[in-house]
Amino acid sequence: MTVNDLTVRTITGPEELDLFNRIPYPQNPEFADDLARGRRRPSWMWVAMDGDRLLARLSWWCRAHETAPLLLDVLDVDDTAGDVDRTGVLEHLLRTASAATLPEGGTPPEYLRVVPSDWREDADGRRAVQERMAAVERTGGSLLVERLRFEWTPQSPAPGAGERLRFRPVRDEEEILGLMVRALDGTLDAHDRADLEHSTAEQVAAENWKLEFSEYTTPRSWWRVATLPDGEPVGFVLPARNDYHPIIGYIAVLPEHRGHGYIDEVLAEGTRVLAREGVERIRAATDLGNVPMARAFQRAGYATLSGVVNMTW
Repeated sequence: MTVNDLTVRTITGPEELDLFNRIPYPQNPEFADDLARGRRRPSWMWVAMDGDRLLARLSWWCRAHETAPLLLDVLDVDDTAGDVDRTGVLEHLLRTASAATLPEGGTPPEYLRVVPSDWREDADGRRAVQERMAAVERTGGSLLVERLRFEWTPQSPAPGAGERLRFRPVRDEEEILGLMVRALDGTLDAHDRADLEHSTAEQVAAENWKLEFSEYTTPRSWWRVATLPDGEPVGFVLPARNDYHPIIGYIAVLPEHRGHGYIDEVLAEGTRVLAREGVERIRAATDLGNVPMARAFQRAGYATLSGVVNMTW
């Protein structure tokens, strides 16, 4: 069998979700709600079929009010299929679906894949991740960054209150944008570093605000600015809820105050804000290379949930 023998098509609608979900993935339980709320469209959810056998699948995602794909967050193949070139099947599916769905000549949306945090240590897990990455690479994509996802639950140790910092609400949009601009100086975040190669810090902060932080529907009164006793800002944290979970949406210590351990107190405050709301969990993420932030999450009682691979074209 060659890739040309496969039937590559979109799903017909929610009635084919059982078919689409034959390939296991942690996000499978979310897809029905995504379709109902407009975060996915049947026309963005593709399958590669060998007769009645699902060999591979693909899906883009967007925010509910958007009309164009924002992320490619599902690109899967049946890892038990030993009679086919799995990477070749994924490449064929990706090329076919992209040609039919995405604007010609544009830059495809970023590819995001949730992976086990220790995927390199397991032969089968390593092969599965590498095959998916290879398919993206064959279409011109490359690795941008690998990230770690964390989770705090009420069963985790309660974050302790520090004594060095004070916390107050963010005054307004102008203040938080100004703090974001300052925090971009020396940032370890790979997405921001890539954006800073062709944009100013003010432009990057404004775009981040527009695409993410202004979209949060949870109260901005949850957001906190950390200050010294004299009122000088040290950093900030934006506790919020995205489409799926309560999150630490953004956390930063300003450049002139880094290296003094303030991140622990800032993270503890953001965690306390959400904990007081009675949430069942808090999710957070940071780049694998941002070791100081990863260690801060671990010290605050956040368990490592998974890894994430991000690739761009």
